Amino acid sequence: MHSLGVLYRWEVIILNIREMRLSLGDTQSEFARRYDIPFRTVQNWETGTRKPPEYIIRWLEKNIKNDMLNRRTTELPKYSHKKYNLPKRSEFVGATAWLKAVSKCIGEPIVFALDEALMCQGNFGGRSDEYLIWIYGNDSAARFNGVVVLGNEISSEYTEKKNGIVFTNFNRTLFDAFSNESILDMQGITEALSKYYYRNGESFDGVFVTPEYQKKFKKLAEEAVNYYES
Repeated sequence: MHSLGVLYRWEVIILNIREMRLSLGDTQSEFARRYDIPFRTVQNWETGTRKPPEYIIRWLEKNIKNDMLNRRTTELPKYSHKKYNLPKRSEFVGATAWLKAVSKCIGEPIVFALDEALMCQGNFGGRSDEYLIWIYGNDSAARFNGVVVLGNEISSEYTEKKNGIVFTNFNRTLFDAFSNESILDMQGITEALSKYYYRNGESFDGVFVTPEYQKKFKKLAEEAVNYYES
């Protein structure tokens, strides 16, 4: 019984770890940073030198499933005359009224993210010519010009509700900003983080940043502290 069953189970674990990593499109180094696992440990798992505990496998499966549902966005939507247009930000006095109109127009459950979430939180005033609208929701919402669907699902632990509008909380918004930094205007998140810092007695206590984005956060935090001084 020493068996082929035990050996087969171990081979499946090795294969699963590698397949889970590849499904995300990560190198071993990127996978290690994403989940705060030592690079050498990931290597040892995939070569079969060491066996990951069962609870680690379950934890990885849960988090990878979530990350697969909410992959990083790589391209911004282009205007198309074949798509519907949403209400313009400039037509409304406040961000709340505008976002309510946008939500009603889309006509299906959505969670506002990034700049729109920051507006809901009161951390960012937005822009009068706002075009992009970042959300979590069904892909069908992309039938409207300017809508960027970050993911189809998001856990309620990462969301808040105010004035009938559902949006990502500050820590999740920060995570999404780093995930999409290559295509995102970071002015909104910089301004929001600066407000957080000064409202919180010149402290970032309460802000949680995943290990993979610690270096980026350090740089952004320095910019945020100096934002209103420049």
